Amino acid sequence: MDKLRFAIIGIGNMGTSHALNLCGEIQGAELTAVCDTNPERLKWAKEHLPETVQTFDTPEALFASRAMDAVLIATPHYDHPTLAVQAFESGYHVLVEKPAGVFTKAVREMNEAAAKSGKQFGIMYNQRTNPLYAKLRDLVLSGELGAIRRTNWIITNWYRSQSYYDSGGWRATWAGEGGGVLLNQDPHQLDLWQWTTGMVPKRVRAFCHFGKYRNIEVEDDVTAYVEYENGATGLFVTTTGEAPGTNRFELSGDNGKIVVEDGKLTFWRLRMPEPQFNAEYTGGFGQPECWKCDIPVSGGDGPQHKGILQNFTNALLRGEKLLAPGEEGIRGLTISNAMHLSAWTDDWVDLPLDEELFYAKLQEKIQASSFRKDGGSGKVLDVSETH
Repeated sequence: MDKLRFAIIGIGNMGTSHALNLCGEIQGAELTAVCDTNPERLKWAKEHLPETVQTFDTPEALFASRAMDAVLIATPHYDHPTLAVQAFESGYHVLVEKPAGVFTKAVREMNEAAAKSGKQFGIMYNQRTNPLYAKLRDLVLSGELGAIRRTNWIITNWYRSQSYYDSGGWRATWAGEGGGVLLNQDPHQLDLWQWTTGMVPKRVRAFCHFGKYRNIEVEDDVTAYVEYENGATGLFVTTTGEAPGTNRFELSGDNGKIVVEDGKLTFWRLRMPEPQFNAEYTGGFGQPECWKCDIPVSGGDGPQHKGILQNFTNALLRGEKLLAPGEEGIRGLTISNAMHLSAWTDDWVDLPLDEELFYAKLQEKIQASSFRKDGGSGKVLDVSETH
């Protein structure tokens, strides 16, 4: 194969962007087909994409066409696992938009289908291409920071007005979207939280406020506390209702503190590890000598979505290692599921997650929804509204 043929399911905001990128921006890739249930989006595709791009109004017709080698899924959240499984079973490679799904039970089934198919599987975690987080991961996993003691991420610069939520019928509902700020805005941060540290919480206690700032039924304000196996703790604070917001990721370790904020990476590096200083120092008041180091990071925000598309293409054409394997999508989703479950049960949630309990509680929310819509059944929703 010297050219990877892509099809996109869902020509909404992100699907449209991916379609344009695949028309000449990604070396070795070409867009050969698109699929959407909205006739208006298919009309747009016919008017703005090359004539060689075929259009389909159902995934079944697309899968039967054999017009592509890989399928990029950019539909509303519930349908990501369902469509991915169908694509794998039809013999296609799959690249799925974030989040991997709404509940880990379905995502686990998607991962199993991927493994069984032997096909390439990726997820659109474009923030992994950001040099800032790549450098942070390198500093942590190489041992520069030492053993992690605390992680704090305040990510409140997601301001969304009521008009945003009113713009799509599926938005901010349990049946249509499956969650709020955790599932729509924060999947990248929840992924980066564990990807840069190499640590997954062992238990979670979360306080979610549902419709606190907006007329919605899902969470728009969250404060969560987590504990790790090594004794470290973490805090994750997020909302869509504050302005101006903050995006600050802070990690404390035996060798100092790293802060990611305003596009900068700052390492307050201890000249002597704190445990060693504590064991040797006899002067009462005092603390280890600390150097403020501005860590150089070049490359701006990185190639982002184009970078993931290029990496996925290179993986199939040249054997390049995937930066964002699709199987890893379950990790961040597990954390958000645990936060929801903790809030719903008003209790701690241990990991591994009780997937059956979470699914049952989610179904209760859907059944009680005052904004109920058709979703999560495998039927493709109005994919023109995704993201």
